[in-house]
Amino acid sequence: MNAFIPPNLMPALPELVLLGMACLVLVVDLFLPQNKRGFTLLLALAALLATAATLWQVAPVEIMVSFNGSFVIDRLAVILKLGLLLILFLVFVYSRDFLREFGMYRGEYYALGLFAALGMMIMISAYSFLLLYLGLELLALSLYAMIAFRRDSAVASEAAMKYFVLGAMASGILLYGMSLFYGVTGTLDLARLSDVIRIQSVESPVMLSFALTFIVVGIAFKLGAVPFHMWVPDVYHGAPTSVTLFLGTAPKIAGFAMAIRLLVDGAGALQVEWGQMFVALAVASLAIGNIVAIAQTNFKRMLAYSTVSHVGFIMMGLLAGTATGYAAAMFYTLTYALTAAAAFGVLMLLSRDGREASDLADLRGLNDRHPWYAALLAIALFSMAGVPPTVGFYAKLVVVNAVIQVDMLWLAIVAVLFSVIGLFYYLRAVKVMYFDKPEEGQEFHLLDALDNRLLLSANGVSLLLLGLFPSALMAWCLTAFV
Repeated sequence: MNAFIPPNLMPALPELVLLGMACLVLVVDLFLPQNKRGFTLLLALAALLATAATLWQVAPVEIMVSFNGSFVIDRLAVILKLGLLLILFLVFVYSRDFLREFGMYRGEYYALGLFAALGMMIMISAYSFLLLYLGLELLALSLYAMIAFRRDSAVASEAAMKYFVLGAMASGILLYGMSLFYGVTGTLDLARLSDVIRIQSVESPVMLSFALTFIVVGIAFKLGAVPFHMWVPDVYHGAPTSVTLFLGTAPKIAGFAMAIRLLVDGAGALQVEWGQMFVALAVASLAIGNIVAIAQTNFKRMLAYSTVSHVGFIMMGLLAGTATGYAAAMFYTLTYALTAAAAFGVLMLLSRDGREASDLADLRGLNDRHPWYAALLAIALFSMAGVPPTVGFYAKLVVVNAVIQVDMLWLAIVAVLFSVIGLFYYLRAVKVMYFDKPEEGQEFHLLDALDNRLLLSANGVSLLLLGLFPSALMAWCLTAFV
């Protein structure tokens, strides 16, 4: 009888720390009165910092695998996890005053956020189908509850139900694709999958094509690409803005990691096939996202369709199939999450008569009363539009350059044209802030504690600094693929 060999827990130590801290937040919060709820936030932030410190300590020089090869920690995982933890730190701080203002300042928000973070970190390091699906479902279950967090809102409940139904369908499709891959290759290990596919592609090309299609559909849904984007505007609009901030930032990093693990590490031998699918998805996302966003008067729905168009750029970097393209897509994902955090962070500062500020009309006259916040939001919008010298310009530039290097000039031209079209609705929001006057009796009640103000200012300024000096972050992203 073979003796049991315990797995090496060091690669998963950051996840274990985060799990322990999330459970601690749950228990401690039970004994805290409402006026001491700030301690829960401090504990949640401490959990993120402790996880980041542990991750930095265990980060290997070479790739480390554990749990029979199903869990991996490499340069890609380290960079994405650090970016994820930074974004979540911003999300938790930005959300505090908003949650307090609307009667949602409860420890469950931070506990769910930490468990969602755990799911995303598992997705980033997953090296098998089973572990990837486990992380995905942990993330999804946490998000279902967070979207419906405002229990007195029928719109939030409707958004949570839509996301639950469509998310369950997408998870089933993704799981079916995984089962087909397992049936053809006989392995759940992503490290071995690519080698087995090279052999089986001659014997079972049709079955592999079916499996790949289901996998791509699942990834497209989780990223919010057209035509699987139908949940994005409704969920962004219906969820509380603090949850929209969470949903619009961190899960994009996890979705990018899922695409890399499944398609590059696992199905790299089928890059031509899934690359062709991504071409159609990218063009459709760029077109629908930018065109439909023009018709939106709700700021959150406008940013939702904007997200769809940005997913098109991320897919362009992936379909290039080169180390430069993957690094460009990774750079785009990280900087977009940082940009979206700034945009939704400013939006959460604005409230009036107990109502969330979500329409474009709520931004009227913002520059007259609070010019610094108007400037921060303008920087974030210009970055999304790809206007120099913001980081969004460089992110779009490196993605376009990646597809040009693989002789897809026409796709680069399409992306630039739709980016020019998208510039309209970003400039419209800036125009409302700087040139429109507020309605009679419209007041801006700002939820801006000092720490919130400092972090938001640093966030906005970083969009300019990364645009002026992007080489360090881009080089760091490139090291994950070379």
